[in-house]
Amino acid sequence: MRKNSAKTMAVIGSAVLAMGMLAGCGSSAEETTAATTAAATEAATEAETEAETSAEAAEETTEAAAEETEAPADLSGSISMVGSTSMEKFANALAESFMAKYPGVTVTAEFVGSGAGVEAVTNGSADIGNSSRNLTDEEKAAGIAENIVAIDGIAVVTDPANTVEDLTKQQLTDIYTGAITNWSEVGGESTPIVVVGREAGSGTRSAFEELLAIEDACKYANELDSTGAVMAKVASTPGAIGYVSLDVLDDTVKALKLEGADPTEENIKAGSYFLSRPFVMATKGEISEQNDLVKALFDYIYSAEGSEIVKSVGLITVEQ
Repeated sequence: MRKNSAKTMAVIGSAVLAMGMLAGCGSSAEETTAATTAAATEAATEAETEAETSAEAAEETTEAAAEETEAPADLSGSISMVGSTSMEKFANALAESFMAKYPGVTVTAEFVGSGAGVEAVTNGSADIGNSSRNLTDEEKAAGIAENIVAIDGIAVVTDPANTVEDLTKQQLTDIYTGAITNWSEVGGESTPIVVVGREAGSGTRSAFEELLAIEDACKYANELDSTGAVMAKVASTPGAIGYVSLDVLDDTVKALKLEGADPTEENIKAGSYFLSRPFVMATKGEISEQNDLVKALFDYIYSAEGSEIVKSVGLITVEQ
């Protein structure tokens, strides 16, 4: 502020000096006075405007610095997540990004299945239980809060050489319950169908069977304990069919259309692709009841930055 005041006085002084010089050159007193007064006023106004602009800029800088200081950059401690293997890609991306933002925080994630994740948060051995399915009424009754963080599609996949492109809901149901056992029955080559699925307790399996209303009725040839294992088995086994999280799809397998709809975000949002399920980060009690670290993590998930992470791993954001 001292610099701005000095600048203002210097400008006014120059104007006064100019007035004296004009008077000395013989200009009429009235003209000289009018001209110099206008010049001095204009100069003073410009100087005051510059001073005000500088003051405003300084104030904005101070406010920005204060806001940055107020941000919880000093968070420290650890957060533990346990649960769904289908959520591995998302959970790892979230943990990496959150720890980069808050270097004092460590986020660990263990992938042992949705059921185990909900059990871990229920008994207090984990802060968050990752579940790739909705919570059951019993789980909710035990005080577990269902916090949906994203929506995932379930893709039905075959080995790349399979000639079938599309299945109806009824055909898919019949394949998994054993009513259809050969690909020739659904327009493909005469090849036995090898039905691959996840192990009991898997969130993907629970969601898949519930959506088709075939709980406890599936005839599995193989029950595997991770999304990666299903992908590898289907990719290497002629005639195999399996189901996996949409975000892990790659060219090692072939994704089938269902009822004419491809497994895409657009089709899931439109409701034309019927196999989709929530990604849940369960907590014991509501988010507001959690410690500061867990609350900060959920704030981050539901922020614009968190939405970008959801999209980056092929998932669908949820409205908050």
